Amino acid sequence: MNRELIRLIIGQFFVHTCMTGTRLAAPLLALRDGHTPGAVGFLLSLFALTQVFLALPAGRYADRHGFMKPMLAAIALAFVGTAIGVAFPRFEVLCLSALLTGAGCGISIIALQRHAGRVAHEASELRQIFSWLSLGPAIANFLGPMVTGLIIDHSTGQAGNNLSYRIAFVVLALFSVVAWWCVRSAQEMEPAPPKSDGQPHHAWDLLREQSFRRLLIVNWLVASCWDVHTFVVPLLGHDRGLSASEIGAVLGVFALAAFVIRVLLPAISRHLREMTVVMAAMVLTAAIFAVYPLMPNAWAMAFCSALLGIGLGSVQPMAMSMLHQITPEERHGEAVGLRLMLINGSSVCMPLMFGAAGAAIGVGGVFWVMGALVGAGSRMAWVLGKTPLPTFKVIDSSPAAGPAAHALGEKPVAMPPREP
Repeated sequence: MNRELIRLIIGQFFVHTCMTGTRLAAPLLALRDGHTPGAVGFLLSLFALTQVFLALPAGRYADRHGFMKPMLAAIALAFVGTAIGVAFPRFEVLCLSALLTGAGCGISIIALQRHAGRVAHEASELRQIFSWLSLGPAIANFLGPMVTGLIIDHSTGQAGNNLSYRIAFVVLALFSVVAWWCVRSAQEMEPAPPKSDGQPHHAWDLLREQSFRRLLIVNWLVASCWDVHTFVVPLLGHDRGLSASEIGAVLGVFALAAFVIRVLLPAISRHLREMTVVMAAMVLTAAIFAVYPLMPNAWAMAFCSALLGIGLGSVQPMAMSMLHQITPEERHGEAVGLRLMLINGSSVCMPLMFGAAGAAIGVGGVFWVMGALVGAGSRMAWVLGKTPLPTFKVIDSSPAAGPAAHALGEKPVAMPPREP
C-alpha cells in the first residue's frame, strides 16, 4: 500500500468521523433539550436516508467525473453539516446536519471505493486494497463517538452545556478540513469511456447480470445480520439482567473483532478467494446465531460476539472486490451506489421488521430466523464462487493511457482473466 492510498484512506476516515461524531452529538443534544425518543429515532434515520436517495446519482456522477469532484463535494457537505451545528444547535438544524453529514459520508465512500478499485491490476490486489480501505470506517465508528463524547463531557466546566456541544461541532468541522488536506493532491484517473451502443443505460440494467444479483443478495443478508446483532443484543442483554456497561462491552467486542479481522485480511486475501471467505463467514454466522440466544451471561455473549465480528467483518472487503470484477469499468460508481442504496435502505427498514418479529416470536426467534436465512444464502455464495465471471476491467497499457494510468504510482498492466 503506497502513500497515495494511505492519504485517501485517512481522508475518508475524517469525513466518516464527521458523520459518526454528529450521530452521537445530535441525539444527545436533542434528548437534553427534551425531545421524545420518537423524535430522536427520526433524527437518527436521516443519517442513512440521504444515502438511499443520493447513492445512485453520486455513483453516476463519479463515473462521469472521476474521484476529486465527488470527494470535494462530500467534504463540503460534511463541513457545512457540522458547521451549522456550531451556529444553530437546535433540533431542526440537527436534522439538516444529519442529512448533510450522512450524504457526505455516502458520497465519499462511493468515490473512494470506485477510485481504489480502478487502480488494482488483478483480483488479489483488489482484495488487499479493499481490506485496507475498510479500516477507515471501522476506526471512525470507534473514534468518532469516543472523541465527541469526551469533548461534550470535559471541554468545559459543565458537561453537556451548549458551549461543549459547539466545541464538539467545531472539532468535527475541522476534521473535514483535514480530509480536504489529505486528498487535495490525489492524482485523478480518466473516466472510463462509456460504451457507444447508442442505448440508454439504467442502474437496474446491472441486475440483469446473474452474478451481480447474487452478490447483492449475499451482501444484503450479511448486512442484515449486522443490523440484527446491533438491534437484538441490547434486548437480549436486558432479558438476561445485564447492565448497560456489560451490554456495551458485548457490542464493543464485536466492533473490535471486526476491526482486527480487517487488519489481517490483506495477508489472508493473498491465499483465499473472495467467495471462499464470504461463504465461511455466512456459515459461521448461521452457527453463532443458532446458539447466541442460549448464552446465559455476558462472558458467553461476548465470546459469540467476537466470533460474529470476525465473520461479518471479513465480508465487505471481499464483496467490494467481487463487485469490481463483475461490473463494467465505466459503471463501477453506479454499481457501488446501487449496493450502498440497498444496504442503507435495509438499515432504515429492517429495525422496524426486527421489532415486529421480536414481539411475535421472541428475541431468540429473530436470531434463529436470520441464522436460517444466512445459512441458506451461503449456498448462493458457493455457487457464485464456482461460476466463471466476466472480466470487464482492463487497464490500458498503451502509451495513449498517459499519466492517468499511473494514478497511484503503479505500472499499468492488463488485468488477467479471473480463474473459473
